[in-house]
Amino acid sequence: MTTRIDTRFAELKKQGRSAFVTFVMAGDPDPDMSLQIIKALPKAGADVIEIGMPFTDPMADGPSIQAAGLRALKAGMTLKKTLELVRGFRKEDDATPLVLMGYYNPIYIYGVDKFLVDAKSAGVDGLIIVDLPPEEDTELCLPALKAGLNFIRLATPTTDDKRLPAVLANTSGFVYYVSITGITGSAAADSGAVSEAVVRIKRHTTLPVCVGFGIRTREAARAIAAHADGAVVGTALVDALRGSLDSEGRATAKTVNAVAEIAASLAQGVRGAAQAAE
Repeated sequence: MTTRIDTRFAELKKQGRSAFVTFVMAGDPDPDMSLQIIKALPKAGADVIEIGMPFTDPMADGPSIQAAGLRALKAGMTLKKTLELVRGFRKEDDATPLVLMGYYNPIYIYGVDKFLVDAKSAGVDGLIIVDLPPEEDTELCLPALKAGLNFIRLATPTTDDKRLPAVLANTSGFVYYVSITGITGSAAADSGAVSEAVVRIKRHTTLPVCVGFGIRTREAARAIAAHADGAVVGTALVDALRGSLDSEGRATAKTVNAVAEIAASLAQGVRGAAQAAE
């Protein structure tokens, strides 16, 4: 079964360029504004959109994304409303792949089978669940694949050749390589080290390899896109959003544009890598 993610990466391969993958938190700073932001991302150049599922204990997230999750929770965001957000997006855009990213607990509470049915019917294409190791594949990964959703795994600098096959066993859609050890938004990615890591992962899989964590500028996006099948940017977008809010943490007239402008700049960086390679 081919998902929107598979279709998009096949299209990009034909075009000879990497994907620009964006991350924003569902419901940040409020559900309505969040939908407007997500709708603006494809126009700004996003090829794939990751949507964070707000959670009270986001252990792998840096301060920016943690704060985004807290703003969303404060605005009343739930997993059910996150699926409604996806539904709202799909009314106008049936092509852009959407990936839900987050932690297992909210899905477990929602009920795995119900969640998979609802996510699929809403228009979700894939899942990245950061706290479910391959040893727990029967919990969510295998049922998700059966439901026709991609299950995207994280590989890190500490995932050695012995561990990689287990990580990749039931992965689909793409592999998300975390370019630095630690939390999101904490350091800059080293394109030389990333290049070696991508080559190593590709020895074990035919899936596209996207690289995230530590990409904040157009130049950094371009450097990573030269070596990987996609560059993932989250913290830079979330920081731009936060910078547009008023003193009460509410959206302003500048909020959508603030995110779209930085997304467009980073998208140009990713596309610039393909032009430089020609």
